[in-house]
Amino acid sequence: MLSGSRLRQEDSAPRIVEHPSDLIVSKGEPATLNCKAEGRPTPTVEWYKDGERVETDRDNPRSHRMLLPSGSLFFLRIVHGRRSKPDEGSYVCVARNYLGEAVSHNASLEVASKCLAVFLSRWVLI
Repeated sequence: MLSGSRLRQEDSAPRIVEHPSDLIVSKGEPATLNCKAEGRPTPTVEWYKDGERVETDRDNPRSHRMLLPSGSLFFLRIVHGRRSKPDEGSYVCVARNYLGEAVSHNASLEVASKCLAVFLSRWVLI
């Protein structure tokens, strides 16, 4: 028990109720990795990519990644270059409150090659 606070019966540790799914996205397109957590008090959500904390608009207003109120991670556009691939990787969301933390399943975000992007866009149109 934390000093100076009392555990209330209705309080509960976080749990992930919607896990993110693997994504294949074209460079420059928007994307969303979903994550929804429950708990009381309402847990805070942070995202990690390949073990490193993801910087969002809450850390840097100019970031192209936004933490949505639901806990999902929204990319205004997928950034991917020859030398730098800052969005491609393996992601997890972590929900925390004073009773503990819950970690989602891993979800990979891959950037589609030009050939795959053309195939996917044609497939979606059918």
